[in-house]
This record gives sequence, structure tokens and C-alpha cells, in this order.
Amino acid sequence: MTFRDFKLDPLLEEGLNAMGFEQPTPIQEKAIPIILSGSDLIACAQTGTGKTAAFILPVLNNIVKNPGAGVNTMILAPTRELAMQIDQQIEGFSYFTNSSSIAIYGGGDGQDYMQQKRALKRGADIIIATPGRLISLLGSKEINLSGVKHLILDEADRMLDMGFFDDIMKIISHLPRNRQTLLFSATMPSNIRKLAGSIMKDYEEVSISISKPAEGILQKAYMTFDNQKEPLLIEVLKNVDYQTVIVFASTKEKVKNLTRSLQKNKVKVKDFHSDLDQSQREKIMQEFKARNLRVLIGTDILSRGIDVEGIDLVVNFDVPPDPEDYVHRIGRTARASKTGTAITFINQKDVPRFRQIEKLIERELEKENPPDFIGKGPEYQQSRKRDYERGGNRNSGNSPKRKSNSEGKRRKPSRRKNSGQRDS
Repeated sequence: MTFRDFKLDPLLEEGLNAMGFEQPTPIQEKAIPIILSGSDLIACAQTGTGKTAAFILPVLNNIVKNPGAGVNTMILAPTRELAMQIDQQIEGFSYFTNSSSIAIYGGGDGQDYMQQKRALKRGADIIIATPGRLISLLGSKEINLSGVKHLILDEADRMLDMGFFDDIMKIISHLPRNRQTLLFSATMPSNIRKLAGSIMKDYEEVSISISKPAEGILQKAYMTFDNQKEPLLIEVLKNVDYQTVIVFASTKEKVKNLTRSLQKNKVKVKDFHSDLDQSQREKIMQEFKARNLRVLIGTDILSRGIDVEGIDLVVNFDVPPDPEDYVHRIGRTARASKTGTAITFINQKDVPRFRQIEKLIERELEKENPPDFIGKGPEYQQSRKRDYERGGNRNSGNSPKRKSNSEGKRRKPSRRKNSGQRDS
């Protein structure tokens, strides 16, 4: 199948050709026809599968064929970074059309806010916004959403995790009832079903491989006691082949403490967490993307919506609380058909969690011991037996709860190869 089979407007096809897009990804192949038909949709697809193009292309097609005044499409995204990425993709796809888009987000200074207000007054077909900033603009009556025909919630599970449910419902109260609603999510927990039931009508569903890591990821696991994790991480980082590294820890305090400890050991590292303001986070991410920073340590805020290619190593300093979080974390490496390594440190209490991960990925990983100078780690099999004696995950307290199942001058889109339809 090729993009021509969707019979999109020739101006969109011209943009796709300029960007080197030829064959749709599975999520695009399944979702685009449904969206073109006008149906509501829940699409479950993890980061990197091309989901952004899956909702942008049919919406742009509608705008080109049925132009009108006012805001046509409202896209909600959980973070400033993701909103900007979506806006950049829209610029590329719509280059040969007259369609326009604006990214609206918080975290900037007063000048950014005024620029966004001026851009809104000039009008745009598509607005991509974070919920908090959009609520602020709605309160000041700077934006009219009464004519919106498409509402898209991208990374809906992430927005709910961040506490945006009330904001989402407030925004929806400003939208017409007669609209198309598209909900894209990497996972499908019960709160997503609840949200869908309250804002959608007779929706269709598409689910694409949400629970399998990329084939190019070398997955390794070490059995460690907690006091062995830090020296083991330092030893792993001595491998000069790992030029770009992301380390995931369970809490902000652990992230900060681990960063300070590694810095004392002359590791070029910075922490990334919600206590940093937006400008600080952007500066750190720019350093990391430019390869001026080797190691980034963060919580799960790093596992979604961050588009950095060429990451050599992902380390789970702590086993993630949910099996699908493991897939998202290690999915930061081995992107765009490249290879990478993912290493997980497992202590005794995390054995039940890791067994759930292995069940999800349908693969049992070999458990290695730390180097001799660090000392022998706990026994995986003994831990497993003890867990069974205690009743498995029911008494562990760690059982997973989810099931697997801008304003600016237009730039000519850069040409990519066939596989370019990957998104963040």
C-alpha cells in the first residue's frame, strides 16, 4: 500500500513526495481511512509508529477540500515539546497548501505569550495546545472554538497521568457537540475508556503493537542489591561505545542524588525532572541532542514525547512500575531501524515486576551478576520462589494496574527516506 491509495488532495501528496513519504506505517494504514470517513476513533499506538501523521493527514485533507474561517482543528498535547513537534510536522505536510497552524504552550516568558495571542488574532486552521495554556486563553476570551470540526487528544494517557482530566473537560465544554473526536494513546487504562465514553460517540478502535520493544534493542538485566546499583552504573558508563545515555530512576529525589554522585565521579551528566522550569529543561535537552551532554537522568517524564535519535543506551536504574512503561523507556533507543542497548537493574523486591515485564514482551531475559569487585547480587530464582510463597503480586504492592492489550515563516519540508514517517 502507498499513500496514493488514500486518494488525498494532490497538494498533500506533493508535500508527502517532497518529504520522501511513500508507504504508510500500520497505524497510518488503519487510522487514516477511518478518520477520512468522519468517524470518532480511539487509536492505541506507541511512540515512534507514525501516529502524528495518522491524524494530521486526514484532517489537513478535510481543511483543503472544505476551507473555512476560524479554527478547524484543536489538538491537545501534554507537553510543550510534543506540541512543537506536532506543529513542525504540520508545517511540512501542509507546505503546498494554504493551511496554517499555531502551537500554544506555557513555560515561556511574557513575550512568548503576546506572540501567541497575536498569532491567534490573525487566525489559524489548526491549534496545537497544552491544556493549561489553552485554559488561560479561553478565560481571557482570546480564542473562539465554536467552529471546531476536529478535536484530537494526543498521548491522552499521559495527559490523564499529569492530572489534566478537569482541564480537558473544561476545554471540551467550549467545543461544538457536532465534531469528530480522535483519541490517541500509547496505553489503554480504564481512565481512558472512561474519558472516551464521556466525550465520544460510536467510536471505532485501532490498536497497533503497543507492547513489544523494537527488534534492534539488546536487552540485558542485572540482579543487584540497592547499594550495588550506583557502582554498577559507573562501571557500565566506562564503556566508551555508549556515547548517549538515558538513565531512568523512580523518583525525583533519587534522580537528583544520583546525578550529584555521578558528577563527583567526573561523569558528564544532568538531571531532568518536573522541578526544573521549561527553559531549563529545553536547554538541557538541546545540550543532549547536540551531543554536548553524554548522560541524562530522569523520571518517566523522559519516556514519552522526547524526540532524540541515536541514543546508545537506556538504563533502568529501577524497574518501572508498569510493564508498558518498560517498553516506553527502552523505546528511546534503537529508533529508525537503528540498534541500541537497554539495561535493567533488578533488586529482590522488583522481581515480581520484572516477571510481569517478561510476560508482556513474551521473552525471558538472562539475569547477569555485577562484576566480581562489586559483589554477587541476589538470586532471581530464590526471589521468585519467595514471591510465590507470599502470594505473588497480590502482596508485593507493586503489581501493574494496566493491561497490555508557531508562528513563523514556512520552511520547505526536508526530504527523507522511505522510513521517514516516524514521529516522536
